[in-house]
Amino acid sequence: MKDLVLIVTAVVLTVAAAGAIVRIAIGPSLLDRVLASDVLLGIVGAALAIDMAVNRHLNNLFLLVALTLIGFIGSVTVARFVADRRGQANDS
Repeated sequence: MKDLVLIVTAVVLTVAAAGAIVRIAIGPSLLDRVLASDVLLGIVGAALAIDMAVNRHLNNLFLLVALTLIGFIGSVTVARFVADRRGQANDS
């Protein structure tokens, strides 16, 4: 049963990662690409968390926290950049 659950989660994460990579490649705007990269980081984080739960270790915990922080800081930075850019376009 455990192997079946692992296979199903691996397939779901793989399909989600493929969708995110496609959106990064063909995304028409910068925000689409940033959101897709954030989703991809979330998928990698989920895979790391599943690995830690299945193998009962915490070896990847630092990596998981670092990926989460990178995704959050990157998303906030791009959102502020786009908001500043739109604000400047409305001022002129």
